[in-house]
Amino acid sequence: MRTLIKNGTVVTSSNEYVADVLIKDEKIVQIGNNIDGTFDKIVDAKGKYILPGGVDQHVHFSFEFNGAKVRGFESSASAAVGGTTTVIEFVNQVKGKGLVDSIEDYRKANADGIASVDYSFHSVMTDPRPEVFEEIPELAKAGYPTMKLFMAYKGMFFHADDDAILKALMIAKDAGITVMVHAENADAIDVLQKQLVAEGKIEPYSHALSRPPIVEAEATRRAIYLAELAEAPLYVVHVSCKEALDEVSKAFNSGLPIKGETCSHYLVLDESNLAKPNFEGAKYVCSPALRTPEHFDALWNGITRGSLNAVSSDHCGFDWKEQKHMGKDDFRNIPNGAPGLQNRLGVLWTYGVEKGKITRSQLVDIYATTPAKNNGLDYCKGTIEIGYDADIVIYDPNCKSIISNKDSLHGVDYCPYEGMEQIGRVEKVFLRGNMTVDEGKFIGKEGQGKLIKGNPFGLMYKL
Repeated sequence: MRTLIKNGTVVTSSNEYVADVLIKDEKIVQIGNNIDGTFDKIVDAKGKYILPGGVDQHVHFSFEFNGAKVRGFESSASAAVGGTTTVIEFVNQVKGKGLVDSIEDYRKANADGIASVDYSFHSVMTDPRPEVFEEIPELAKAGYPTMKLFMAYKGMFFHADDDAILKALMIAKDAGITVMVHAENADAIDVLQKQLVAEGKIEPYSHALSRPPIVEAEATRRAIYLAELAEAPLYVVHVSCKEALDEVSKAFNSGLPIKGETCSHYLVLDESNLAKPNFEGAKYVCSPALRTPEHFDALWNGITRGSLNAVSSDHCGFDWKEQKHMGKDDFRNIPNGAPGLQNRLGVLWTYGVEKGKITRSQLVDIYATTPAKNNGLDYCKGTIEIGYDADIVIYDPNCKSIISNKDSLHGVDYCPYEGMEQIGRVEKVFLRGNMTVDEGKFIGKEGQGKLIKGNPFGLMYKL
């Protein structure tokens, strides 16, 4: 199968240029002008941008909270129509089971033959027994070179204390495993939550009051100290506020291999959404909490200066009507997380590129190229280059629309970006050379995604 995409503007993380792109079977085989030959399909991309398929390094298809479970890989077509062709899911270690076995068992039951885009996995250590620490190097051999530890959520089975984090950092560094942390002070949050409930402040807005920026900044600083002690790289996920960003920036600027990501919602949604009446605010309960608008510019600046090297969706598809309402009488019982996988590219283009906060090349870098590097997938994903997987997005910048859940494939009953303007649209998407989105509609099939394993010693080890 030979497909020619012609006349479009190719955008990479370093430049952009008008060129044709030739796909043979699943790979990009030629990039140039006026490519000749016989083709099975010709796509004219004149006036449009040819982007690499996005890599979303932070999604949740298996998260559970008090019996409520998010939408799984059966909803991953939402990634494709949003311009993302590879997702990386977090898999919690099953108590009494190993790190690798937990991923493999989950993969076989929940992703293989179901995913509509390519996929990989992060391990989440939840059962820090001595033999589990000894198993950390096996993650690299299995193709899963990243591991996440939760500093937040006191009393939950996946909470990790400083002892576990330090031990993991010490062992992971020699194996090339990048340790990621969800940085919030669990004890401080617990105290504030109990105090608010005692005062009768049970509404969704209290979620933000219980998780102020200082609890994120403190945990970020503490995690950095632990990484310094272990002499290991550290990656801070979903940085949401200026104070936490300052800690990451100071560490990186001092020469430490420490960086972070932010998420699309932290760049455009603020905490006032949590105060919406009729329990609408529950739709915006995520952790860390949404912040006040003055944090937006700080985060955009963190992207342009390089302290934040990726923007993820932190997609977590809980329904509002049933699942979010579990916390109607106590905000602590609202499942944390919001859908956003389908909206990531559109939000970044509309409120980043079109507002002059980032360039098109910077967009490609933070939504595709560097996420692939962070996770050891840059041998085949994240850029338009000969020999790479033909994961390609044709983006039409001339369309305008209003974001609505009626157009979503997330499979949940709301969209946090409802009513916001979107400039441009994902017109076509190729997944390993196969057209899976056409005219903005998913035309692929469930199960077409495949496992993509990562190499150890990713970008964090090269800083």
